[in-house]
Amino acid sequence: MTKRTVTTLFVRSLVAFAVGLLVLVGAGLMTLATQGFVMDGPDVVGVESTPVTWTAALLAAVGVLAMVAAGVAQVVAWVFAVLATARLEDKMWFVVLLVLGVLSLGFVGTLVYVAAGPDPDRVPPSGRTAPAPPATSGFPVATAPPSVRHDGRAPVG
Repeated sequence: MTKRTVTTLFVRSLVAFAVGLLVLVGAGLMTLATQGFVMDGPDVVGVESTPVTWTAALLAAVGVLAMVAAGVAQVVAWVFAVLATARLEDKMWFVVLLVLGVLSLGFVGTLVYVAAGPDPDRVPPSGRTAPAPPATSGFPVATAPPSVRHDGRAPVG
C-alpha cells in the first residue's frame, strides 16, 4: 500500500468517526429535548415509546455503527502503514508502527506516519540518494588545446 492510500483511509475514518459521534450526540439531545427519557432525579428510569424516541434510537444506532466502522478502518489503515513501511530498507518506521500497534497505540503511530513518515514509493531502494553532480557556474569550462601542457610549457617532441 502507498502512503497516499494510508492517508486517505486514515483521514476518511476520522471524518466518519466524527460524523458518527455527532449523530449519536444529536440523537441523545433529541431524546432529552422531547422528554423521551423518564427521569427520577438525575437517573433515567424509563423510555417513552414515541415515534421521536424510536427515530432517535435509530439515529443513535447509525451513529454507533459509523463509529465502529471508522474504528475498523483505523485498524486497516494501521495495517497498511505497517505493510508499507516493511518495504523500506530502514526498518525504524516499521518497528515503531508495529510496537505502537501491539501496545494498542496504533492510532498514534498511524497519525505520526501520516504526518511525517516516508513514502515507500518515493524512497530509492538503497535508501540513499544519488550523489549530486559537481557544482558548476553555468558557463562553459575552458579546456587547454592539446598542444599546451598543463604546466603551461610547450609540449616536448
